Amino acid sequence: MSTLTDAELYERIREQDKEALEILYTRYERLLYSFSYNMIKDKQAAEEVMQDVFFKLWRGKGAGTYTESRGKFSSWLLTITRNASIDHLRKKKMEIYEWEERDSVHEQMPSVEEEIENKEERTELQAVIHKLPDEQQRMICLFYFQGMSQSQIAEACGIPLGTVKGRLRLALKKLKDMVAVERGIEIE
Repeated sequence: MSTLTDAELYERIREQDKEALEILYTRYERLLYSFSYNMIKDKQAAEEVMQDVFFKLWRGKGAGTYTESRGKFSSWLLTITRNASIDHLRKKKMEIYEWEERDSVHEQMPSVEEEIENKEERTELQAVIHKLPDEQQRMICLFYFQGMSQSQIAEACGIPLGTVKGRLRLALKKLKDMVAVERGIEIE
């Protein structure tokens, strides 16, 4: 059964197949834990977030539904983990790290990237992020890798919330288009 794809295992989990859940857990526990720990900086809380993500996956509640045509399973799982980590931070009212110039995407991508299994995709993602204007790189880093809300980014950067939303929206569109071009996919 371990030769099944993530999507096939996910479908089996939806049918309450415990073995499928165990296989996905083994495949992704380290990645999700590292990702959450990078945001929360608390081992026990990161473990709880990871467990919560798998519990949501098992229960089929709070995780949404994965659709293979919309992207990789691992990306979907990381998004759920990111949201659960942010929820944890908000509940604990922890102060989220403020942007410092030394954290520039030009110097080094956050260590979350190091945990992503596919080196080619990581390299591709780094390359396209580096092509973004600095202010858009900063928004992507703060929002996706440091877990800041759009309001927190606006406050930390001293810019209007609408500007943050616009830069994020534009950055994501550019990233999507650049990745499509890199992969030779026709853009709709």
